[in-house]
Amino acid sequence: MTERSEGKPSRRGRPRSTAAEAAILDAAYGLIVSKGLTAATMDAIARASKVSKMTVYKWWPSREALLIDAFLRHASLMLPLTEEGDPISTLQRHAAAYAEALKSEFGKVQLAVISECIAKTGSAQLFTERYLDIRRRTATAIIERGQREGSIMAGVAAGDLYDRIYGTLFYRFLFQFRPLSGDYARKLVASLLMPQ
Repeated sequence: MTERSEGKPSRRGRPRSTAAEAAILDAAYGLIVSKGLTAATMDAIARASKVSKMTVYKWWPSREALLIDAFLRHASLMLPLTEEGDPISTLQRHAAAYAEALKSEFGKVQLAVISECIAKTGSAQLFTERYLDIRRRTATAIIERGQREGSIMAGVAAGDLYDRIYGTLFYRFLFQFRPLSGDYARKLVASLLMPQ
């Protein structure tokens, strides 16, 4: 199952056009990057994607949900995460790529989308449900496999280890009190996951 399809409610009726959905999500992300969050209205997204407004409003329950899905699509393409391969190496590669991505437009978009969710709904729950939970499940499964195989320390819950890695990276990005780099991310993963 792909990251894009996990956690999505089943839909009745005619299935979505994959091409139209991609066009909408890419248009939303592109508008945030090029013109800012306020420019990425549902109407502007429909115009930029050349998909009818009715379709956009039908497929997403809110602007916030659409913006999160646009970010999720971009993250899935830019930062793929699979359960295959050596657990520590896989997480080191992903964490390093995430750290570098945070320093680019990707980080600005993520922060803008989270801020929008909090401003509109009072919490980041929607972002958690539509994006973070999906990523967290995949990474936690990787950590759990490493714990079973003995390559990752087993004394701490996999979810807590995930939070320590990615929470630390996001905290550094958000407050910028220390440099953030791919090398730092790789060392962080090793220090937290490798058995002593």
